[in-house]
Amino acid sequence: MTVSKNKQPKNKKSKGDQMVRLLFLMVFLTGTSIAGMSHATTLKVCYDQWAPMTIFPSEESSARGVVIDMLDQIYTSKGYKLEYYEVPLARGLAMVAEGLCDMLPEYLFSKNAEKDFEYAREATFAYTTAFVVRRDDPWRYHGIQSIKGKRIATGPGWDYSSMSADYQKHIDDPKNARFVEVIAGYDDVVDRIFRMIKENRVDLYADNDLVLQHVLNRLNFNDDLRIVHPGLEKKLVEMPIFSKKIPDVKRQELIRIWNEGRLSMKGKTEKMILKKYNVTFEE
Repeated sequence: MTVSKNKQPKNKKSKGDQMVRLLFLMVFLTGTSIAGMSHATTLKVCYDQWAPMTIFPSEESSARGVVIDMLDQIYTSKGYKLEYYEVPLARGLAMVAEGLCDMLPEYLFSKNAEKDFEYAREATFAYTTAFVVRRDDPWRYHGIQSIKGKRIATGPGWDYSSMSADYQKHIDDPKNARFVEVIAGYDDVVDRIFRMIKENRVDLYADNDLVLQHVLNRLNFNDDLRIVHPGLEKKLVEMPIFSKKIPDVKRQELIRIWNEGRLSMKGKTEKMILKKYNVTFEE
């Protein structure tokens, strides 16, 4: 009995210690979880509608496009949460410059880039360009002289200088203002341009060949419009841009994650994402 009485207090103390340890562990784990949540990193992404590369989700589809799917995979794998802002390109550029967005996933590469953002090193894609015209129009692009007198459609802030300096100069020249239609809008600028060409309100429009084919098929305008080659002299190189309002160390880390992630996607992963949107590059 003496032994029993001596052991009883020891058992009670042991159980009490276990409860204290368990309570401490629960508090520690909860605190760690909360701390992790408080340090969760949100990447604010501005982007414009440029289907099938970048798409505004709708009631019919939650798809955001080839490039956004790539972006999502790259950054979520590194613990980032992505917050999207669907805006026209000009507004998106302004928001990146103001620091309201951390980055914009596709902007054409230009040596005359704005001072308020920094390019990543790895491009999203280098696109072959083409023109869309009315089906009965025999016109073809043979340099800048071939567009004289043609009514050209474009969007606000769209810069073609990396593909053709002469084409951009033609658009910017005040003497050609009556031949250049700048179409502004929220998410349907390219669709509206196609309709304007069909209605003989403008004559031609240059863009990424994949985008032209996607819109032509989606609008079912194959009997009215057609895509013609060659396009502009150089490929359209699109790259992510990052706000210079982001502290330099953080910005360089975001750029590094994109560069490494985009390189790792080349090949099988890239083709799978393109296939999801029924888009392929000719090899």
